[in-house]
Amino acid sequence: MTTPAPETRIVQDWRVACDGGEGALGHPRVWLQIPKEQGWIECPYCDAKLIHQTAKERV
Repeated sequence: MTTPAPETRIVQDWRVACDGGEGALGHPRVWLQIPKEQGWIECPYCDAKLIHQTAKERV
């Protein structure tokens, strides 16, 4: 059995919220600050990769 890859989302804001996106099966909402020099961040709960739109070509 294989584990599905974590979700990747392109976002427009440098500060984003993640709640797992699955309603009651998600996780507590956390606010994440995307580092401008890196251009992306991973959610510590669900491992979703949130990529700022200006960095999508670099990642």
